Amino acid sequence: MEMEASAAEGAAAAAAAARTLRWAGRAGHLGGVPRAVVIAAVGAVAKAYSSLLNTTTVHNADALLCLVSSRPPGTPLLTVSNHMSTMDDPLMWGFKGFPITDAKLGRWVLTAQDICFRNVFMSYIFRLGKCVPITRGAGIYQDHMNEALEVLSSGDWLHSFPEGKIAQDDQPIRRLKWGTASLIVRAPVTPIVLPIVHSGFEKVMPEKSFFGRRPPVPLWNKEIHIIIGEPVEFDLPSLKQAARTVPKDSSFEGKGWPSIMPDGLDEAAQRWLYQKMSDKIQSVMETLRKRLLDLK
Repeated sequence: MEMEASAAEGAAAAAAAARTLRWAGRAGHLGGVPRAVVIAAVGAVAKAYSSLLNTTTVHNADALLCLVSSRPPGTPLLTVSNHMSTMDDPLMWGFKGFPITDAKLGRWVLTAQDICFRNVFMSYIFRLGKCVPITRGAGIYQDHMNEALEVLSSGDWLHSFPEGKIAQDDQPIRRLKWGTASLIVRAPVTPIVLPIVHSGFEKVMPEKSFFGRRPPVPLWNKEIHIIIGEPVEFDLPSLKQAARTVPKDSSFEGKGWPSIMPDGLDEAAQRWLYQKMSDKIQSVMETLRKRLLDLK
């Protein structure tokens, strides 16, 4: 029975891996033509909804534009934002003046595998759109997180929704998942971490407005507000040193995380470090949220 269960699990994992079609996300796939077509088409729709059909106000847009187009070579960019709807990305990049249709400059984004990678067709399109599938509940050391780490290792731009799920009520920024912090720590070159907070997309794509479901297309004549902060800086050497001195809890039940090399941080130290960094990002995002409320 155990062998049959193991075989079934292996088959399920293989099927899931086949659905994610990682090869379709490579820049050289068919000469890059399918990626360019998909990103141009999605970008045009995002431009239409954000710049024409709705009213979008962006504060401190130059901070994002500068880092997307001219940051130091080899330096990755990691943007983080709150999550108000299934259309936050790509619509949040559709504001006037942003090069959303440029496939080379475009972001990679972490997406829920159970929503965006349901079948081969969806997987192919989302892969062409530079999406990285994340299996919710599989932890911060799942294979797809390693794929996200490769994006940062290449000096590219990655976007994350560290709250982990959609919330359409206007409440304070929720406790962040540790995946984003783990990527910052594990990246060979520390990424520039840029916080973004927005509101209005919950009206463009409300979760329960069309017979209790999302509308078939995004809505229009809504007001969208976006505020872009300044890079969040971390003194990683000092944080890692502090993490090493965290007292060990004998009742602590580990999940078998690998030690971070060459730092050699054990799981307890990593948990302290990721929580500390996540708290800082959450605090910065909450400050931005309050500032956005004052500006509206």
